[in-house]
Amino acid sequence: MGCVTADLQARLAAECMWHGGVIAYPTEAVWGLGCDPSNQEACLRLLEIKHRPIEKGMILVAGELEQFAELLSPLSGEQQDMLVQSWAQQDKTGPITWLVPDLLHQVPYWIRGTHSAVALRLSGHSQVKQLCKAFGGPVVSTSANRAGMPPARTRVQVEKQLAADIDFVLPGRLGGATNPSRIVDLCTGKIMRSA
Repeated sequence: MGCVTADLQARLAAECMWHGGVIAYPTEAVWGLGCDPSNQEACLRLLEIKHRPIEKGMILVAGELEQFAELLSPLSGEQQDMLVQSWAQQDKTGPITWLVPDLLHQVPYWIRGTHSAVALRLSGHSQVKQLCKAFGGPVVSTSANRAGMPPARTRVQVEKQLAADIDFVLPGRLGGATNPSRIVDLCTGKIMRSA
């Protein structure tokens, strides 16, 4: 896929999300579903597609650290350094999602669920980075599958299971990760999901 084509596809996916659409896109290890995190209707629709309870919350993914600047600004310098260093080493350690306290209550309940923290992942996947750049900020990132089903690892699996419910599929390939990201609580260091 040429750079122009990939960039155009990312813009089309972003435009779909701006209009309340739910998209599928490749990530590091599995296909993901995404939408505009500020659009309550789109997020609730995505949860309905997955049969996922709102209480569980969803991950926000960004392509550049600056896209998380407002959410990270209330953290201590030590906490910010920990996030930056861990995300910088993901090519060696695998993708990592951090549960970051939402100290200023910036994140809506349909993203946080019943938690006081929000799950944040900085992606190194080229298409996720393009998607977030085109969209202008973080997007929802949750595996492309219905609850209880294995996450889709091919576009064919995405379309077979979810084609009737989603609005756009961003063509592309998965990254090299074997498993979805580890999820770690920033405040306690507890591993909530291992890779």
